[in-house]
Order: sequence, then C-alpha cells, then structure tokens
Amino acid sequence: MRIKDIGGEFGLIARVARRIKDRSVANQIGDDTAVVNVGGKTLLFTIDTMVEDDHFSLRWSTPEQIGAKAMESNVSDIAANGGRPRYALVSICLKDDTEVEFVDGLYKGIYAVADKYGFEIIGGNFTHGRQIVIDVAMVGETQKPVLRSGARAGDLICVTGDLGKSKAGLELFRHFGDGAKRFNAVKAHLEPKCRLEESMIVAKFASAMIDVSDGLAPEVGHICESSGVGAVVYKEKIPISRQTLAAAELVKKDACDFALHGGEDFELVFTVSEKNLKTLKKKFRDFSVVGKILKKSDGIYLLDKGRKKSLGRGYDHFS
Repeated sequence: MRIKDIGGEFGLIARVARRIKDRSVANQIGDDTAVVNVGGKTLLFTIDTMVEDDHFSLRWSTPEQIGAKAMESNVSDIAANGGRPRYALVSICLKDDTEVEFVDGLYKGIYAVADKYGFEIIGGNFTHGRQIVIDVAMVGETQKPVLRSGARAGDLICVTGDLGKSKAGLELFRHFGDGAKRFNAVKAHLEPKCRLEESMIVAKFASAMIDVSDGLAPEVGHICESSGVGAVVYKEKIPISRQTLAAAELVKKDACDFALHGGEDFELVFTVSEKNLKTLKKKFRDFSVVGKILKKSDGIYLLDKGRKKSLGRGYDHFS
C-alpha cells in the first residue's frame, strides 16, 4: 500500500503519531509547533525540511535565497503559534561535488534571517547524498500560544496579505525557465517573507491561527479539524494581487487555485470573534476577512457566486 493510498502526508502523520502523555506538552501533534512548558517558560518546537527539486531549484535560486527560505519557513511556524524564534539547528545534506562557495552563500542567507529576527544558530550537522537537503529545527518562546484548536462557530476567518504569489512565481519558472526572472512576480517564490511581527499583534486577538504552507484550503481544513467546526470561504473575498492574476493569465492557469492550493506564501490564517475583529482593526489592517466558522454539521466548503463547492486539497508531498 502506497502512502498516497492512506491520505498522503497527513494520513501518514495520523498513522505514525501517538498520543502524548507528558503533561508538560500543552498540545497534541497537529499544530505548527509543539508547545512545551519548561521551567516556567512556554517553548515552541518545530522542524522543517527543504529538498532540492521539490522545495527549491538550483536552476533559478541562489544559495543565499535557498538558505533564507529555509529559515523563513521555520520562523513562520513559530509565528503561527504566537511566538518568537530563539534558537535553531541546521542539518544539511550535500552532494559530493558541491562547492564550498555554495555553502558560503547558503549560510549567508541563513545568518541574514537569524540576524533579522534575533535568534541564534546553535548547532547542526553535515552529511552527503544524491540531493541537497536542508533540515532546520527551531525553538521559540511565547507568552500566549495560539493553537489551531480554538476556533468557534461564529468566528470570522481572516488572512494577512495576499495569497497565491509563491505558486505564481513557481509556475512562471516552469513555463519560462530562467527567463522568468524578468517578472517581478517570481520574487515571492524565491524570497518569501513570514509574518512574525504581525503575528505578535494578531495573537492577542485570534482564537486560532496557522501559517499558509500548503494553501488556504488545507489550512482552513486543519483549523476545522482541530477545533471540531465547519467553515465557509467566500471565493470573491480571497485576496489575490494584480501581479499574481497577471502571472496566472500568462501561464493559462487559475489564480484562485494558486491561492487555495499553492502554498509557501507564509501568510497567516486566523480566526477571530466579531468583537475582537473591531479592536484588531485599530492596530493592524493588512488582512482580509475571507470566511466564517460554522457548526461542524454544516461542513467545510467554498462559496462561489452562491454555489457551494469543495475547497479541495492543498499541496501534498505524496500526492
């Protein structure tokens, strides 16, 4: 039986995960980070892997861009639980013919992100293989963790910034090759930025939060699964930039599909009560209300011109 036959990546997680009994761990497996209470502090643990020709391509990404992207991805997980990064360990698999200048560039990007967000690289490992693989483990700290499990019927579903931009950049590269670099739209794919500072504001008001790693559709689905609720997402309210729309038109694909299922935007999806929404708007405005949390019995769906449609699935490593 193949992994995709049991539900892909998330079916595999469900298959191998077991219930955590240690009471110092505040959540079960399924959030962006593991939340652990240690010595009076609330720590956040996360780990993420980037694989050559899956998450990045040497054909159009510089070593510095690859290193920075690996770190932004992990910081985004910390941000999604309302924390700040403190420490990271970096493990790298290199090919035998990798030049030392590549590693220099990679670490230039890694250290640039560490300096920007104020955390330390405290260790790691090097090994060799057939592909370049970058594995980052990160520890953060928070005063108030925001989990996926806090959404309640009546809450509004919100998303920071705009969506689909990373997928748009990737599709331009697939269509035009290295020539896609002439389009500004590829920058969001090559150099994504997480929403750490914004998360510090949102976390004070959000009932649930997650980052956009795999697309809006699965992220809403994860919140619903963890919270035991349903949801409606309004298609016309999904924020998509003019650049992303233009890129989708160039490659003859649907920009809304990029937003729903593309991933690697590293924006924040969060739920908030109507009362808290009014207060949040006074402090932060770069977000859109894209849907509403419903009772579980109402299901999870996309509303498109009055018609209910399936939200669909996002990116899956094993699909």
